[in-house]
Amino acid sequence: QVQLVESGGGLVQAGGSLRLSCAASTRAFNNYAMGWFRQAPGKEREFVSAISRSGSTNYADSVKGRCTISRDNAKNMVYLQMNSLKPEDTAVYYCAARFTLQYYELPYDYDLWGQGTQVTVSS
Repeated sequence: QVQLVESGGGLVQAGGSLRLSCAASTRAFNNYAMGWFRQAPGKEREFVSAISRSGSTNYADSVKGRCTISRDNAKNMVYLQMNSLKPEDTAVYYCAARFTLQYYELPYDYDLWGQGTQVTVSS
């Protein structure tokens, strides 16, 4: 069973940066499309960013221009660099994976999930 483990969350002031990491326990990592989602208290889980097997990327409008998703297939890692953070970015951030070519934007399109990492942005 493939496991995803997120790290890199924390408390940061508005305008600051964080880099989230997600480690996947599979040698077939390059066959997975990867996504980042977030969920704030009382809200539904929402799409943040995704990257396909070939490296194509997509971003939610709310983070476009502030976030960059990347992957390192040699290390079985996917990253989310977040800059110019805002208090409304506060949420638990989840890494997700699906054994497929293209990325997806809906949570139910992903088969595998990490446990999440908390990001808190203070004003």
